Formats: sequence, structure tokens, C-alpha cells
Amino acid sequence: MKIIVTGSTGNISKPLTQTLVAAGHSVTVISSSADKVADIEALGAEAAIGSLADADFLTETFTGADALYAMVPPSFTSESLRAYQNETGKSYAEAIRHSGIKKVVVLSSIGAHLDSGVGPIKGIHDVEGILSELDGIAIKFIRAPFFYINFYSNIPLIKHQGIIGSNYPADARLIMVHPKDIAAAVAEELQQDFTGKSVRYIVSDESTPGDTASVLGEAIGNPNLPWIEFTDEQLADGLQQAGVPPEMTRNFVEMGTAVRSAKIWEDYDKHRPAAKGKVSLHDFAKEFAAVYNA
Repeated sequence: MKIIVTGSTGNISKPLTQTLVAAGHSVTVISSSADKVADIEALGAEAAIGSLADADFLTETFTGADALYAMVPPSFTSESLRAYQNETGKSYAEAIRHSGIKKVVVLSSIGAHLDSGVGPIKGIHDVEGILSELDGIAIKFIRAPFFYINFYSNIPLIKHQGIIGSNYPADARLIMVHPKDIAAAVAEELQQDFTGKSVRYIVSDESTPGDTASVLGEAIGNPNLPWIEFTDEQLADGLQQAGVPPEMTRNFVEMGTAVRSAKIWEDYDKHRPAAKGKVSLHDFAKEFAAVYNA
């Protein structure tokens, strides 16, 4: 098959491309940076350099392909993240409609059943809605939870203050996933037949923030690493001091409130996957320790 992969050489797209190339597919990877051409070609794929906001570029790239993996990259510079996500979704929809591509796997998020109160996820809710309106296109939405690798952003806090935390308590519920498990699920869906519009949840492990802190702490030689619940104001102040723009700060704080209330998990509980991914929290803790000690 000829398959289009978006996301350049990111944490999901790179292992996804490797898997698809190894399976004998012709893969084209879209990137906004010409500097990525050599890296993409080294994976055995063809590079297509352009913007996801350019529907004409996407239409040309998608034409003749059998399947597409679509994701909306995060944006730390947009004045309105939700508006940016909507515009990207509309660009995808136009290109899918005019290119003739018939099978699409979309990276979505746990909590995307909600249109408010979930921070950056509400824009992904909109993207699901935009793409769901496409007639005659088979679309699978891969709803992923909290990425393990997000914990890397806590490393300075651990090193400088000896704590880890966010604006939800140590006994909250935390459902997590490794990008490699997402890539494996996407590769599986791209290579099989499905019809209509449907959702698949992918999860690697489930824990609490407190237990997660203990597992990560054990891996770095600090088994008593505490999880601290910050107020919304404290989290916002910390993010802004770390240089996170106000728009993203507001979204991250709001997403934390959705974890605190547990409403983010409600639809997941109704449609739990039959099996988890391969990378457990303890497996990831080894990766975390390697980055921490680097």
C-alpha cells in the first residue's frame, strides 16, 4: 500500500514509519521542515515538505495514496489553540475530500468526547467532528491518554526541588500510554480493513500520580519522591515561569482540572480496550531514568 504519515519524525511517526516500511509499504512522510528530509529518507520513506495548513499541498500529497495517518501537531505559538486545531482539521478534511483517499487513522485523545473543560483536548473534539462529516471515508480515531514522555518536563522540578506534581492529587486516576504503543496500534489499523467512523482507545498502563511518582523515583534512586498537588494558580505560575505561553498555560491547567474531576475518563470506561499496550509504567521508568541521568 501507499501510506501517508504526518508528524515528521516525531515520537509516534518515526516508529510508525519504521514499522510500515519493514512491512513493505510505500511510505511518504509529511514534514514542515526541509531539514528532516535526510532523516525521513534514512527510514526508507519519501519526504513531502509542506504545511498542514496548505490544503492544496495536502491534496497533491494524498492523491493516489491508500491510507493516511493524520495528527494535529501541538502549537505553542497560536493565540487560540482551538482555532489552530480547527483550521488544521478543516485543511485535512478538504484534502481528504478532494484527493480520493478512502482510509484515515487519526490521532485523537482520551476526553475528546467532551467539547469543553478539557484544555487542549476540546480542539481535538472539534477535529473529530470535522472529519466525521466526510462521507464515504473510513476513519478510525485513536484516542490516546496521558503520554509517559510528558513526565520528562518534570525533571527540572525533581532535580531542583525534589518533588513532582500537578494540579490533581496523588490518589487521582492516571491512565497513560507510550508513543510506541500508539504507533503499533496505528500501524495495525492502517494495514487492516475497517468501515465507517469509529473510536479505538489505546492504553499502556493505569496508576495513580502518587504510585507513579514512587515508580519513577525508585528508578532514579529516590523511592520517596513525593507527588505534590498544586493549586491551579500555583501550576499556572510555575508553567509561566518555565516559559510556557499564557494560552498553553490555561489549557494545561484546565486539562488538570479534568483529571482531578475524573470526567476525562468517563467515555474510556465505557469502551475499554480488550488489551493494554506492551510498555508498562515500570518499563518506561527505565527510559525515564536514562533521560534523568543523561
